[in-house]
Amino acid sequence: MIKKLMYIWTALLFTFTASKAQTTLDYINENVDHAQELMRASHIPASVILAVAIHESASGTSKIARYLNNHFGVKGQNSSKEIRSAYKDYPTVQDSYNHFVEFLESKSSFSSLFDKFDESDYVGWAKGIQKGGYARSRSWSSQVIGLIKKYELFKYDQRPQQYLEAVFPIPSLAGKVTKQTVHNPDN
Repeated sequence: MIKKLMYIWTALLFTFTASKAQTTLDYINENVDHAQELMRASHIPASVILAVAIHESASGTSKIARYLNNHFGVKGQNSSKEIRSAYKDYPTVQDSYNHFVEFLESKSSFSSLFDKFDESDYVGWAKGIQKGGYARSRSWSSQVIGLIKKYELFKYDQRPQQYLEAVFPIPSLAGKVTKQTVHNPDN
């Protein structure tokens, strides 16, 4: 009996994990074209736009994403009668994406990012958005960068043909600094 329950539990856990990963992949497929349009117009990497949306909306499954079409955690008034929330509502998901880019373009704390980084520097953008005050969590940019790497969202950015990511030193287990291995995703 215990063995059978363990089998059922394992099967349910696997199903939940697989469906969550599929949900994120579906979310990416549903929104990548618009993220790339916004990248071409604003020069914010599509990978950053998508990763922030994935992070802030739990791949479109959060309550504010489902009821308010808010995929970036933007606070403001809403007209929802379904949920009480301090988050802004949008007519469509695309309107939420558009507002995120407009927000970054309109705030002086982010204006230097447009001169400093291009649409291939997702690390610079993620760290710059955090430093500009978008998120209070000290690990926010690391989480966004982690999503970009996990789902290979950098594939959707406009990168030069032979683009190589910068190599950053990472600490080894022994406390010494070692070089991080970098691969070129275009090869």
